[in-house]
Amino acid sequence: MSESYSMEVVPLFSKVYGDGAPLIILHGLFGMGDNWVTHAKNWAEMGWEVHAVDQRNHGRSPHHTVHNYDVMASDLEAYMDAKGLKTAVILGHSMGGKTAMHFAVSRPERVRALVVVDIAPKAYPIHHQGYINAMKSVDFDTVKSRGAVDAVLAKSVENAGIRQFFMKSLYWVTKEKLAFRFNLDALEDQLQEVGTPLEFGYFDRPTLFIAGGASGYIAAEDEDAILDHFPAAHIETIANAGHWVHAEAREPFSALVVDFLENLV
Repeated sequence: MSESYSMEVVPLFSKVYGDGAPLIILHGLFGMGDNWVTHAKNWAEMGWEVHAVDQRNHGRSPHHTVHNYDVMASDLEAYMDAKGLKTAVILGHSMGGKTAMHFAVSRPERVRALVVVDIAPKAYPIHHQGYINAMKSVDFDTVKSRGAVDAVLAKSVENAGIRQFFMKSLYWVTKEKLAFRFNLDALEDQLQEVGTPLEFGYFDRPTLFIAGGASGYIAAEDEDAILDHFPAAHIETIANAGHWVHAEAREPFSALVVDFLENLV
C-alpha cells in the first residue's frame, strides 16, 4: 500500500479505457466497475480516459470494516492522486452517486463536472436487508456452481435480473469454491450508512442528474434539495426505466451522458 494512503483509505482497483480527459465511474451497492464496461468502452471511443472503479468492499478493491461516504470520498481522492489526476468528470450511480456528490461538495476543485444517476441527496430508508439475507443464505461449502447459487437466491429474490446482477460478483476462490467479491459482512454492518443524506456543501459546476422514471428514487419534490447543493444541475428523466437506468435504457442513457460531455467547456 502506498504511503499516501491513510489507515482508513484503501487503494481502489480499476480498469481504464481509452485516452483523453479523465472520466471516473462509481458503481452502486453490490456492483462493480465491470458493470459499466459497455458504456466505458463507448465513451472511451469518444476520446475520454474512462476509469471504471471498484469502490471499497466491492469488486477487486480491498475489504474494510468501515463503509461510509467520508471514507469512500477519501478513497477516490487517493485514487486520483495515485493516478495523477488533478481533476475529472465524476459519474456515480446510486451509492456511487452519493459518493460522487459527497466528493464534489467536499473537494470541488477536483471535479470538472458531475453526473449523478438515479439518486438524490436525501436520506433513503434501508431496504436491502432482504437481499443480504438471500446472499448470506448461500452456503458456498455445498453450492458448487453458478446455477446452484441462482437456485438458492431464487427462493427469495424473484427478479432474475437482480439475481444476475448479484451473481456478476461471483468468482472462484479456488478451483472448487465460489464466493461473492463484495464484503457482505461489512456492508450489512454499515448498511445504515448507505442511506444517509448529503448534509453539507454545494457544487456549482456543470451537473447532470439522470432519473429512472419508474424507479421512484428521484421524485419531483427532490428538485429543491438537488438545486440547493448543485445550483447548476439539470435533471433528466428516462421514462419507464427503473433504478438500473444505465442498463435498462442503455441507448437513451448514453445519449444524455454524451450530450452532457460534449457540451463541457
